[in-house]
Amino acid sequence: MSASTAHLRIARPTPSIPALLPFYTAGLGFEIIGSFNQHAGFDGVMLGHLNLPYHLEFTTEIGHDPGRAPTKDNLLVFYLPEEQEWKMAIERMKKQGFEAVRSWNPYWDAEGKGNTFEDPDGWRVVLWNGSWTF
Repeated sequence: MSASTAHLRIARPTPSIPALLPFYTAGLGFEIIGSFNQHAGFDGVMLGHLNLPYHLEFTTEIGHDPGRAPTKDNLLVFYLPEEQEWKMAIERMKKQGFEAVRSWNPYWDAEGKGNTFEDPDGWRVVLWNGSWTF
């Protein structure tokens, strides 16, 4: 097995799955692709798109509050190379009531190419207009 061919799941706990869903579904456009209830004390939901090689998982453990994001620089960055797609993504977030916040690292606000949004748990998502290059 090679990590270069693996499907990636990014998982983290949340105190409230229902509070997060509008941000990631209506705002960012993810679909619920799976969920579970009462699995060894956990509830969870997987968000993504069936044709992508990654998805997000959010879990809630009964009786446990995982707290907020440890820093303002915990980021998921989505590179949107098409300017129109990027503008539509930002408008969708704003239409759902999610306003951009100032990035902790000023790089993400540079040149008007990035917009950072904070979810209800304090974790941040950057919508970047451009392709990722190394």
